[in-house]
Amino acid sequence: MPVLSRGKHRNSSKGACFMEFASYLAGERWSDHPSCTHPLLAGLARLVNDHTSDAARPRLAELIPSVIGLTGDDPRLDARIALRCATMALPVVAHERQLAMAVSILSAEHVLAELEGRPPGSLEDRSRRALEQVPDATRWAYAFRRGVRISAKGFRRYAAPNAVQLAVRGIAQACVADPDPLLRDLLAETIADCSALVRPQPVDPARWADACRLTIR
Repeated sequence: MPVLSRGKHRNSSKGACFMEFASYLAGERWSDHPSCTHPLLAGLARLVNDHTSDAARPRLAELIPSVIGLTGDDPRLDARIALRCATMALPVVAHERQLAMAVSILSAEHVLAELEGRPPGSLEDRSRRALEQVPDATRWAYAFRRGVRISAKGFRRYAAPNAVQLAVRGIAQACVADPDPLLRDLLAETIADCSALVRPQPVDPARWADACRLTIR
């Protein structure tokens, strides 16, 4: 499997993060911001890569091929990514971050309801279960959201990236025995959510074999 390390690298001899290997697999110029992956999903992958411990980071490598081709202009992608991050982070992050995560859930659900033609205020079961675990934060979030309008464009530009960053950092700093499996599950399940909206591209097995042989110092 490819060997992953934190941060941005000029070339493979200096190291490689999750998205830099993705750029190589996609046949793009070496970059941690390749066009083969949706920008917010790529941002999540970079954050998970950098907040995962050195011992656990190798387990992320098997997910790299699954982000190739997961991109597009569907506004539901940003909302789905933010929603998954917020629902998984909400039960474990510190109280001050729970408030932000609860607001992110309600905002993402509002955007998705409009995009998917669902009744205003409706919640998916996963969101409802997450909110039920933190009743105080949920009450605060509903009061905060009351009367506040958010557009899909505004959510995509500002709220969604903020939710992703807060979720990953919150999980990494949470009072749990081992946050690494939670971070990996977060990335894997978000990839699955995106795959339900966009068909990923198959990866050339020979190129994957080449990526696994890259020399990382």
